[in-house]
Amino acid sequence: MKRGTSRDIRTANRYEVLRQIIAESPTSRQELAAATGLSLATVATLVGELLDLGMLTEVGFEDSAGGRPRGLVAVNAAGGALIGVDIAETYVRVELFDLALNMLARADEDMRPGESRPEQVVGHAAAAVGSVVAQAGVEGARVLGVGVSVPGQVDRDTGIAEYAPNWDWHDVPLLDLLAEHIAHPLYLDNPLRACAVAELWFGAARGRGDAVVVNLGTGVGAGLALGGGLHRGVSNSAGEWGHTTLVLDGRLCHCGNHGCVETYVGAPGIMLNLRELSPGSTLLHPEDQTATIDALAAGVAAQDPVAIEVVRDTARYLGAGISDLVNLLNPEVVVLSSWVAATLGEPLLREVREAVARRALRRPLAATEIVLSPIPTDPVCLGAATFALEGALRSVGQRQARRTAPARSRTAPPA
Repeated sequence: MKRGTSRDIRTANRYEVLRQIIAESPTSRQELAAATGLSLATVATLVGELLDLGMLTEVGFEDSAGGRPRGLVAVNAAGGALIGVDIAETYVRVELFDLALNMLARADEDMRPGESRPEQVVGHAAAAVGSVVAQAGVEGARVLGVGVSVPGQVDRDTGIAEYAPNWDWHDVPLLDLLAEHIAHPLYLDNPLRACAVAELWFGAARGRGDAVVVNLGTGVGAGLALGGGLHRGVSNSAGEWGHTTLVLDGRLCHCGNHGCVETYVGAPGIMLNLRELSPGSTLLHPEDQTATIDALAAGVAAQDPVAIEVVRDTARYLGAGISDLVNLLNPEVVVLSSWVAATLGEPLLREVREAVARRALRRPLAATEIVLSPIPTDPVCLGAATFALEGALRSVGQRQARRTAPARSRTAPPA
């Protein structure tokens, strides 16, 4: 098991202080200490470091009924730029943010069916990163980092996409390939973690101790926030709920198993639900997931009986899977996120709530709220940008450690 060093703890504290300031800017050091649980002396030191880095700025004093006025600090939005990259099975989306995580520029690249070789995906991502930098007019030196989200299981430390079943990727050195085209620091994770972090910072999980963020797209998974923090699991693989068995000996999944949740509630699974119900339906666009889900949403709005039945069937499967999460994890909130959830919206949410109510145990269900993600931009890009922010703060800590290390420790052989 890895143990956190004092430098790791300091980086985590610096990150948490900055997160609180972004969420509640401007704020005082006293308020930060109360929100983070850190001592006032520790918060004052960390705020001083962030001021020195140009990430924060002093913005005056709050009104005081007596005693010494409290100084206020705020994020220096212009103190740097962060980029979030959402690599999905059918598109690449890139968003550029200022340090307050306001979106400044966005670029989209569509990926055609079969266009999933690593070099093709990297080409789309590099083009979109270049586009947002040009749109925002930021100097390269101001970009503190690029967070990259890719479906499947990833190794954050090595930058390797270890397994992406929908593309049959195995051990792809994704960050090395991207580094040939992108001259900014790169940080890798997957959309489950990205969506969960976005909800913790700005969405429905903010202020909640235990939350599940259900990612509904081409692939399906569950980002987990437990005890107020992101739960990764021992090998950064937690949340592969889409590959848990929903139907014994059911549909064949890309992972090689049968009956996975993903095969019934991911976009291709929903298309199959539609095909089985009404093979000749004009709602079905066989080679276009997005067009099919859009058509279903429009059909439900127009009271098309086939569209209504397909969404109801999908919600029945989804509700069964979410009931398991409610019973197992007892979360405060379950958030339906990503593009399929956003497109099908309230009609899907209503049916899911009814399906979960029929299956989940009464006590954990009573404590759980089921909602759509309220984040107006792409939550994966937003979450990926926070990974870049975390990486930038870690890099600062490493540079400081090198500057303050005794001379002999720099030349000593590794232990």
